Amino acid sequence: MLNEKVICAGFGGQGVMSMGQLLTYAGMVEDKQVSWLPSYGPEMRGGTANCNVIVADSLIGSPIINDDATCAIVMNLPSLDKFEVDVAPKGKILINSSLIEKKAKRDDITAYYIPANEIALELGNARVANMVMLGAYIELSKAVKIESLHKALQKVFGGSKAHLIAVNEEALARGAEFVR
Repeated sequence: MLNEKVICAGFGGQGVMSMGQLLTYAGMVEDKQVSWLPSYGPEMRGGTANCNVIVADSLIGSPIINDDATCAIVMNLPSLDKFEVDVAPKGKILINSSLIEKKAKRDDITAYYIPANEIALELGNARVANMVMLGAYIELSKAVKIESLHKALQKVFGGSKAHLIAVNEEALARGAEFVR
């Protein structure tokens, strides 16, 4: 039974909210139960940002994730320091090793170190580091199908932003490839 509880966290401007929204939209495409709860720091760009995303087969009682996250996707060091404790034992933590040199402290969770910024730069767009991380998460969790994420991208990047779909799809693929 699917019951993924994901914390996406980083600085404002790193695409943390987009990552969570895309995962939520992809769950909706598959008729799953979904929840997205954003949380912003006092600043918009450069401040802290995180969101709780739940993708499940059954009804969701609360959108809040306390200390039972199945996964945390952390884009910066303050997020690692803050949210590592919220991952349930046997859960996963995906760490953007481009910006975080520190290793996870816990040995009861599985840590993945993904050089998301470097991969994004190889693709020619530094702003897709979040999609690299999301692609890695989808590959590891199988919470939604990659095709559903592609449909979600078309919803988010329709119209004037359609030219961004291809690089985002490639970033998803490269993140998945990295953790395979």
